[in-house]
Amino acid sequence: MAEKENSLKLDAVPEQIREALTLFTEKLNAGLGDNLQSVTVVGSSLTQDYKSGRSDINTVLVLGKLTVNSLDAIAGMAKTMNKKKISAPLLMTPAYIERSLDVFGVEFLDFQLTHQTILGNDPFASLSLVKKDVRLQCERELKAMLIRLRQGYIAAAANRKLVRDILISTVKGLTPLLRAMLWLKDIDRQHEAEPTFKKAGAEFSTRHGEASRSGIGIDPLVTVAKWQYEKIRLDEAKMKSAFESVYTIVERLADIVDELEI
Repeated sequence: MAEKENSLKLDAVPEQIREALTLFTEKLNAGLGDNLQSVTVVGSSLTQDYKSGRSDINTVLVLGKLTVNSLDAIAGMAKTMNKKKISAPLLMTPAYIERSLDVFGVEFLDFQLTHQTILGNDPFASLSLVKKDVRLQCERELKAMLIRLRQGYIAAAANRKLVRDILISTVKGLTPLLRAMLWLKDIDRQHEAEPTFKKAGAEFSTRHGEASRSGIGIDPLVTVAKWQYEKIRLDEAKMKSAFESVYTIVERLADIVDELEI
């Protein structure tokens, strides 16, 4: 096992989140000691999608062992994390990472694309993902997303706020899947959400050089993504239109990835 580097590496992290990460890492070191192998920042807090005071800071902790004591130590930091907008971290061990590449390829691809390891050794840079595993996960996730959309719409019983929240959650979940689909086709991926939608929209609107019957329009995704930070009230017609648009995009993406040749 490589010895943990104890110096905090914040130079590549946006200045606006450094204070929060410094305090968080100090508490992690105090609570977890040598069991803490690395701390890695992932996701939107490293990109222009980050909204200070509104967006969460997401991290992955690699531990030598996952124990209840470790969970208790991190749970004891909940007030600090909430105050600093730090989400509950994802906890992994080296063995977990190694044995999960075939089932969580989409997530690991996203970690690889947008991450900064601020303590210890980088756990993601050298990972190698298999395309057929990633394609299968994309198909499974998209088809499960369709089920959740149908069930969520029924359960919401025309409550427009609930439907809005369902759509926001869906579009957030679509972003890493679209990046993974671009990776499957050896296309450069974008760090931010809107450029990802545009790139995917352009790529998956054609097939074999011809217009695709399953092409996607990205405008509804861009619109819904903005709702997360806007106070918006939808009338019934707009709610139904937005739901139908997002549902249709997910359905088409599921068809596209189902037909994708690897």
